[in-house]
Amino acid sequence: MKKPVLFFSLAMACLAGSAEADQTPIKPFIPGSYQQILAANAGKPLMLAIWSVDCPSCLRDMAAINQLHDKHPALKIVMLAADEGDALPEIQRIVDTHKLGSMENWAFSGDNPEKLRYEIDPAWYGELPRTYFFDAGHRRDGKSGAMTLEEFEAQLAKMKI
Repeated sequence: MKKPVLFFSLAMACLAGSAEADQTPIKPFIPGSYQQILAANAGKPLMLAIWSVDCPSCLRDMAAINQLHDKHPALKIVMLAADEGDALPEIQRIVDTHKLGSMENWAFSGDNPEKLRYEIDPAWYGELPRTYFFDAGHRRDGKSGAMTLEEFEAQLAKMKI
């Protein structure tokens, strides 16, 4: 097992004891995780929101994403922190603060974030926040930059979600 993955696993074990009952654990996003997410949601619309603890625009999106989740509980929203394993305590704090713990949460793990970004989208160079909207056929539309609740809603309508 590589050191970053081991660190991630140990950090998550420590955080698990303090997590609320309605929260899902933050999963390590490694090569193959993107395809795993898509496969688990085959035939269903999906929103993938990629963010970072060091991204002020990402943090502004959190309130809108929470409202979107409340308005569209059937829409699967997957949160992906593009941070290294040592940021896990801060990732968990932000997830808790913004009440996003009931969503599926992932965080980059491993020693090659460029490879993980490329697996998601070869045309994505790492700008954040980055949100992907998938319709039921998994045709996707990617948007970079902060979005308002109205912009999220317009994108969902465009994708017939």
